[in-house]
Amino acid sequence: MLNTEKTPEATATATVAGRAHSERIREMFARIAERYDLLNHLFSGNTDKRWRRIVAKTASEKFPPATDALVLDVACGTGDLSLQFKRDGFRRVVGVDFCRPMLEIAARKAEGKLPLLEADALSLPFADNSFDVITIGFGLRNLASVEAGLNELRRVLKLNGALYVLEFSKPVVPGFSQLFQFYFRRVLPPIGDAVNGGQGAYVYLSDSVQRFPDQKELAALMRKAGFEEVKYRNLTGGIAALHTGVRSR
Repeated sequence: MLNTEKTPEATATATVAGRAHSERIREMFARIAERYDLLNHLFSGNTDKRWRRIVAKTASEKFPPATDALVLDVACGTGDLSLQFKRDGFRRVVGVDFCRPMLEIAARKAEGKLPLLEADALSLPFADNSFDVITIGFGLRNLASVEAGLNELRRVLKLNGALYVLEFSKPVVPGFSQLFQFYFRRVLPPIGDAVNGGQGAYVYLSDSVQRFPDQKELAALMRKAGFEEVKYRNLTGGIAALHTGVRSR
């Protein structure tokens, strides 16, 4: 029988590799923080704002703001999704990110109205069963391990709480996929990196989107992590997708 148990050496190697990955991503986002919002809105034609509104609206259908649900926005970046929840009437929203320059921008935008913590999504500084709602927007693909990230998000989610994952995905409109691939591989990286002084961040963005699981694969990973009632909604023809899952046990 095949032995699938990891040796201590293999576990240590994976941990070191994960830390190295996290440090590279942290440094990359620190370099592009000041132009991050501008380029996001420019490259998406402001569609990213609509996607965030959909996340908050979808969460409010299960957890109306009047229920006083406690919301955790993981990998909150410059705070756009966290602030969308605040605008939609959620009073208790906490944002966490592991990149301090991004958090500093979020703090300026929030003007003291949003608690912000510097923390790694793979090791959140919260007790088990802490939050009613957890969101992660365009952050899951940046983790050293998507599976470990989902497990950690489930850990801090309350029973009957819900996870909302907003991520780039695979277009489903015939013919649109090729256009999307061309844009993400040939158009976005050189412009984004030119604006950021040739930092390579938007080459990474393109590569990370290509490597990330598609809609069905991510749904399967969520189920494997213990989420139930898993479903997804394609946004803008599948350029992005909103995945939802509930912790029911």
